[in-house]
Amino acid sequence: MSTPTTTPVRSVPKPVFTDAEAGAREFPDSNLRRFNYFDPAKRKQSHYEDVTVEVQPDPRHYLAQGWLYGFADGQGGYPLEWTKLKAWGSDRPVPERGPGSGGRGYDWPAHGWHEFRDPNEEWELTLYRYNANVVRQLNQNVEAARQAKAFDQWNRNWTHFVAQHVGAWMHVDHGLGLYLFANANRRGPTNMHNTAIAVNSMHRIRAAQDLALYNLTLTEEISHFDGTAHLVTWNDDPAWQGVREVAEQLTGIWDWAEAVFAANVVFEPLVGELFRSNLVQQAAPANGDFVTPTLIGAEEYDFSERDLRYTRALFRLLVDDREFAEHNRSLLRGWLGEWVPRCLHAARTLQPLWSQPDAKPPRFEDGLDRAKSRFSGILADLGLPAPKELNQ
Repeated sequence: MSTPTTTPVRSVPKPVFTDAEAGAREFPDSNLRRFNYFDPAKRKQSHYEDVTVEVQPDPRHYLAQGWLYGFADGQGGYPLEWTKLKAWGSDRPVPERGPGSGGRGYDWPAHGWHEFRDPNEEWELTLYRYNANVVRQLNQNVEAARQAKAFDQWNRNWTHFVAQHVGAWMHVDHGLGLYLFANANRRGPTNMHNTAIAVNSMHRIRAAQDLALYNLTLTEEISHFDGTAHLVTWNDDPAWQGVREVAEQLTGIWDWAEAVFAANVVFEPLVGELFRSNLVQQAAPANGDFVTPTLIGAEEYDFSERDLRYTRALFRLLVDDREFAEHNRSLLRGWLGEWVPRCLHAARTLQPLWSQPDAKPPRFEDGLDRAKSRFSGILADLGLPAPKELNQ
């Protein structure tokens, strides 16, 4: 007969709830699915604000222990020094932290950078939905034109123009999208800035892709279409070297705010819209092309109705900043003095393109005057004077 074995009773600490654990306390809005740790731009907070505002933490507001990550040179998180522009509160010293400091620093208010809200209310879902709709519509337009043999209506001269010059613009979109806006996105001081700039980056990259795919379609549909002509044009055509030089200079800007300002406030009105609206959009229909304007028009809408809109809101806050308004205005005037002459030179080097289509667009000087007027209007919205170089 075997002796029954007894299982020893192990001493296991019993959980004791003290109501100190996270989520234990009940508040009037404990079960709500919206947040209230920020002041909404309007009376009622939006879904955009719920998923964007202060998602990127900041030790000046909530991270009492300082940044949780940093760089090899000792900088942590998102240094405000990544731009020379300033927002109120930026110059307040970082509170000292150490063992036992606890929540000290929570009373340090978030600086003025946190006031920015993207008027487009862009976030991940809106980005996917918008770009998917644009690409779907463009694909339908190109496919309808292909089935209707619309490309057969193009004369040989216009076919060369699209291959060489419309194709060359994809290099501008690709370079600015990937190396300017995507780079500036990482350096913005808040998630609201980074999200808006990232969407801007995707608009440019999508536009470059649209032109690249269009180039492949035309190569298949038009026997004498040279799908590699845009490379030779971009690299060697004297008419494009001014644009190429400025585009490459823009991608080399370290200051993220200067990069966005120079690209969206200066380069796009004086060069981008000049080429797209005052040349391609004007010349294409008269040369039998009703397809290319749909691609160019989609990019034009990206800039004029979305990217420029958030850019205005971003810099308007800074030129009206309660603490650093004059500092910011002076800096922006300096950037205008640096980039306006470069962009005007680039615009003027494009002038020979206006004489190449058989059916000519309106005169280059008329188009440049419209571009200058548009640029002056943007500066007026920002409360900045038009630089003297604009009269040249």
